[in-house]
Amino acid sequence: MVDASTRSRPAWLQQYELVGKIGEGTYGLVFLARSKLPSNKGVHIAIKKFKQSKEGDGVSPTAIREIMLLRECDHENVVKLVNVHINHADMSLYLAFDYAEHDLYEIIRHHREKLSISINTYTVKSLLWQILNGLNYLHSNWIIHRDLKPSNILVMGDGDEQGVVKIGDFGLARIYQAPLKPLGDNGVVVTIWYRAPELLLGAKHYTTAVDMWAVGCIFAELLTLKPLFQGIEDKSTHNPLQLDQLDKIFKVLGHPTPDKWPTLNNLPFWQTSRQRMQGPKNEISVLHQVVQTSQKSPAYDLLSKMLEYDPCKRISAAQALEHEYFRCEPVPGRNALVPIQPNDKVVGYPQRPVDFSADFECSGSQPPQMVTSSHAVNNSAAASVTAPRPMPQQIPLVSMQRLPPYGLAGQAGMPGLTANNLSVPRGPSQPPHQQQFRRLN
Repeated sequence: MVDASTRSRPAWLQQYELVGKIGEGTYGLVFLARSKLPSNKGVHIAIKKFKQSKEGDGVSPTAIREIMLLRECDHENVVKLVNVHINHADMSLYLAFDYAEHDLYEIIRHHREKLSISINTYTVKSLLWQILNGLNYLHSNWIIHRDLKPSNILVMGDGDEQGVVKIGDFGLARIYQAPLKPLGDNGVVVTIWYRAPELLLGAKHYTTAVDMWAVGCIFAELLTLKPLFQGIEDKSTHNPLQLDQLDKIFKVLGHPTPDKWPTLNNLPFWQTSRQRMQGPKNEISVLHQVVQTSQKSPAYDLLSKMLEYDPCKRISAAQALEHEYFRCEPVPGRNALVPIQPNDKVVGYPQRPVDFSADFECSGSQPPQMVTSSHAVNNSAAASVTAPRPMPQQIPLVSMQRLPPYGLAGQAGMPGLTANNLSVPRGPSQPPHQQQFRRLN
């Protein structure tokens, strides 16, 4: 028998069985649900509920932007938007995504706080390579993500896509080929610890290089298990200048100079605030000491090219995919969670905490409970074990072909998105981006 509360729900909501709440932010809430549709019954789905716009006059522009971009994206390393729903009673918007059991923030924290051991080289390489693979797809389609950080890098759990990375959260993403106004007019972007120096110094025009700086910060964090530049954000001002964050960067990479960064003097806050920047003006980088990596190693070479001050010299995602670091053993694979070497240990990563008392209308008060993946070990003393496992599918390297500039629909006139019809399924997908798998000698 169907109870009254179920009958009162809109038809689209009855497609899902709510499990609980798994996230909350300024945009709204994220829920975990199971599909009840015959075609994928029991499959876990993440449902993102957006708050109304600040003006209270309808759907949040952030939500519309995310829908417009993700409905046209089709790549293994980009999160898949499954469906879009609107609740006409309160005009709240719901986005349904394939559910990823893990994210980089939790994986790094698990190694730092629970295991106290570094992430093995194969897993670091595989995670980083897949991030770059997805980012190359976005940049080839003229999309800047603008909010790359560990919590927005999702990793699939058990199943056919185990260990596959998904770049998520496109609320700040933009199509940058022909913006109507400088991107700097969009306000502050990128979480402060992963924010490129040109943004901190007030650049009005910037490029995909801001994403590559963030990936460099993530790479360093995978190596050391802690954020590379942990500045304290001054929230008393909307000014992009963050002196403490710049100070943290300068202490590791050395102070920038016009010789190394020719357009430095053109940045708004360099001339006006240079004297306020703390510490001795040391131009020597100590990055290799911080990440404890030899300056002659391929890992350090790639990292230093990602953290190049001058955005014009900073390595691109396409160039990074071809870097020597990914040619050295162990080469990266599709399943980042299962090492290839027989003697390497498989780590059982906990899934995201779930608040089982929450519902789609309001959040509950019950403390979140940790759900453990089926391949994880409950005994914390044995959280990292050697276990028999099938040989994972190995994808050493991919030679990605850049998509044509207009491979993705423009910002205006996106098909399937009209003011009166938001409850539409994902449109017919384009043929997946062809990947040629090859091992480079």
